[in-house]
Amino acid sequence: MIPPISGAVGPLGPSEWSVPSLGQLGQIDPNAQVGAGATSGASGTTGSFGTALTSAIDSLEASQASATTASQQLATGQLSDPTQAVTAVENASLEMDFASQIQGKLVSDATNIFSTTI
Repeated sequence: MIPPISGAVGPLGPSEWSVPSLGQLGQIDPNAQVGAGATSGASGTTGSFGTALTSAIDSLEASQASATTASQQLATGQLSDPTQAVTAVENASLEMDFASQIQGKLVSDATNIFSTTI
């Protein structure tokens, strides 16, 4: 049995569990392949890393939305199989943990690069 969520934290809504959109940071090209050559210039950079990163963040946002929907359906009795909600929430949690690890590694590497003296 899944224990009830404590209200001690306060009312939580979908905005508390979602990742905001990237807006104009990059456009996803469904035909782009990871590993394709990157282009750069003074007007901006677009390439395989940016596309892969944007795609991964959009996937993270979608999994968070799926977990929110499944949780709400479970709470309101619209979901007959609770394992679907548990699976959606766990997948979203794992994706968020992985994204957090990637972010930490990127920050650490950038710090190392910027502190390097020549």
